[in-house]
Amino acid sequence: MKKELIQFRQTDKKSLIIGSVVATILAITPYLFYLYESVPTKRVWDTFLFSYDSGSYENANYVMWLFTGKAIPLLLLFIWFFTCRHWWYHVILVPIAMYLYQIFGIFNDNISFVDEFQLMYLVPLMAIIIPTIYLIRAKMFDKLNTASKTMEELEDEFMIKPKNIWEKIKQYF
Repeated sequence: MKKELIQFRQTDKKSLIIGSVVATILAITPYLFYLYESVPTKRVWDTFLFSYDSGSYENANYVMWLFTGKAIPLLLLFIWFFTCRHWWYHVILVPIAMYLYQIFGIFNDNISFVDEFQLMYLVPLMAIIIPTIYLIRAKMFDKLNTASKTMEELEDEFMIKPKNIWEKIKQYF
C-alpha cells in the first residue's frame, strides 16, 4: 500500500510539472506571436547568432509575421495532439500537416504564393486518417449497440495509451 502511494505521488508530481509547463506555454502564446515586432523591416536581419536574408519578401519583419502566424497555431495543435485523450485525436494530424507545409512554403524561395495548393499535398494523409477514424467510430457504435458499455468505456477501450510523450511519438514510426 505504501509503495503504491509513493508511486502515485511521483506520478502526480511529474504530471504537475508537465501541466505547469503546458500552462505556461499556453499563457505566453500572445507574447510569442508578437515577437515578430522585434524584427527589423530591412531585407537582411543580422543578429549575433545568425544572419537572415528575406529574399523575395524584401522585409524580414513580414516573413517573421507570416512565420509566427503559422507557428503559434502549430504549437497549440501539437499541445492539443499530445494531451488529447479522445479516440479521434489522430485527426489533429491533418491541420498539423497543413501548418507544417505552410511554414516550409514561407521559407521556400521557389514558391511565389504561400498557402496555395496545400490541399493536394494533404490528400494522402487525409486518405489514411479519415477512413481510419471512420472505421474506429463505426466499430465503437457497433459495440455500443450490441453491448451495455457507455461511450466513455468504449473510448477508453479504443484509446492507445502510451506512458509518455516519447512513446506517443514512437507509435507513429
